[in-house]
Amino acid sequence: MKFNGRNVHISKKARLGENVRIGDNTVIHDNVHIGANTTICDNCEIGEPTADYYSDPAYRNAPTVIGADALIRSGSIIYAGVTIGQRFETGHRVTIREACLIGDNCSIGTHGDLQGQLTIGHNCRLHSSVHLCRESKLGDQVFMYPFSVLLNDRYPPSTEVAGPEIGDFTQIGAHAVVVGQVSIGNHCLIAANATVTSDFDDHSFLLGSPAKRRSDVRELRSEDGIQLYPWKQRFSRNMPWEDADKDRSGC
Repeated sequence: MKFNGRNVHISKKARLGENVRIGDNTVIHDNVHIGANTTICDNCEIGEPTADYYSDPAYRNAPTVIGADALIRSGSIIYAGVTIGQRFETGHRVTIREACLIGDNCSIGTHGDLQGQLTIGHNCRLHSSVHLCRESKLGDQVFMYPFSVLLNDRYPPSTEVAGPEIGDFTQIGAHAVVVGQVSIGNHCLIAANATVTSDFDDHSFLLGSPAKRRSDVRELRSEDGIQLYPWKQRFSRNMPWEDADKDRSGC
């Protein structure tokens, strides 16, 4: 895309690092801090004020921080009070509500919807049209596939809500739903279309609606007998151990 500088508004209270590029029709609000070599594409809004801003003239936005080397694609909105690590990437039209904490090397696909007050660890991948409720907690290396959903209200509508907690390296299949204050362990696999409403231990393969533990994921084998999980041993693209795998393979 071309960066023409048309209709760009950058607050005087914002801080931009070196080599930051801002697309057309984009707004950078007060107290936004953007790391070096970051690209914000067209029609984005960074540091969007929360409701308190409109109801209280004295309200000041909480700082919004985006680390270095990020790519925010067109139409994305990031609210005030969000903190994001380095090498972050979005698809198009992503919404990230207030008070989210996101680690390094994470990505959120097109139409991703993060409803605020949640935590995401490092090296997580959220594919297109993923929805995370408030108070969700994702560990490191968690992948969520298209249209998977985390919900915080088991018996809606109610005022007592609490989000799920997902352990490190867990994979959540397409159209899967995790509901309420449940805890999913490390290295789990939640199958596509599963509905999870209770806690499960590490290494669980979850299937069905309501989901049940089908087996230990370490028992899963490919057609040629290769152990599939833990998946770290067979997948390294854009993960912290990628260079080490290349060295071992001679690539």
